[in-house]
Amino acid sequence: MSKAAQAIAALRAGRAVTVGTLTVAAVETATDDLLAMLDPEGSAPILLSGERASAIGLGNQREAANSHAPVVIARRDWLDARAVRALVDPAQDFGRFSAGPLASEAPGDLEAARGALVLARLAGLMPALWVLPAQAALAVESSEATKAASRSHVSIVSRAQLPVNGLEVPTQIVVMRAEEDGSEHVALLVGAPGGRPPLVRLHSECLTGDVFGSLKCDCGPQLRAAMQLMEQEGAGILLYLRQEGRGIGLANKIRAYALQDRGLDTVEANLRLGFGDDERDFGLAAAMLRALGVSEVRLMTNNPAKLEGLAQAGIVATRVPHHLPTNPHNAHYLATKKAKSGHLD
Repeated sequence: MSKAAQAIAALRAGRAVTVGTLTVAAVETATDDLLAMLDPEGSAPILLSGERASAIGLGNQREAANSHAPVVIARRDWLDARAVRALVDPAQDFGRFSAGPLASEAPGDLEAARGALVLARLAGLMPALWVLPAQAALAVESSEATKAASRSHVSIVSRAQLPVNGLEVPTQIVVMRAEEDGSEHVALLVGAPGGRPPLVRLHSECLTGDVFGSLKCDCGPQLRAAMQLMEQEGAGILLYLRQEGRGIGLANKIRAYALQDRGLDTVEANLRLGFGDDERDFGLAAAMLRALGVSEVRLMTNNPAKLEGLAQAGIVATRVPHHLPTNPHNAHYLATKKAKSGHLD
């Protein structure tokens, strides 16, 4: 397991890690006992993503004016651990009254700050970290932490035949593991490839849509329609990528849903949480295709970022439009993807 993968697991478990010159722990998972031991004076500043700093009103401060640059928030007497947890919780944004002003500054080690926030996101945590005094902790190089998000090396770890309900052609499941962070992803091979580039769908994991049939998105219908189209053609490859919620993780995705209940659209909700519009990296999909010996595909997608991601990684992709009917619950979501994320007709 790589150091980055170990650090992701440690942050998720509430432990401290050292990234470059910064020792950090996640605000979301670090316990009061851990803070009492590692920060007895209660003076540890907070590292936030630039998007989250802007969302809580720090964008008018010079050091927080760039919404893409990490920001360090200094502690104040009123800003105890409980207040910090409330500050970084987007669910409290609309009812919060600050007890005092916040002072921000740029991180002393920008690369380490960026790397630490990458690890927090890959752990499925909010982009908010305690910056603790230097100490003995699991250490990761800043560059390794940053690269963990660009999963460009995978290995096949297991494969087997998998009969699938509704498909009459043979299907095989292949599990691959990304070397950078240890995450596991799946390729479903449908039928037998012919002489032309295979029909391919890059499908990001969506528990709510794929399993529970959520009407808030079109993920479940897209998944099932893609498999049916592959069967009709006699062959295809479905890549099931563990990138829930556009790469922000399941818990953060549900936080975004709660913000959407308050009237934000999907892009606004992600930004208020402190993430970008779309945190996925489709170089991972290219690595999976290369592992399968595929270098050219016909890609079922409406998302130009998928085409661009494959192209940048050396996979030749021709677009096959993949549209499904809307419903009253996802019409605004789909319109937002077209208007703000550039999705195609």
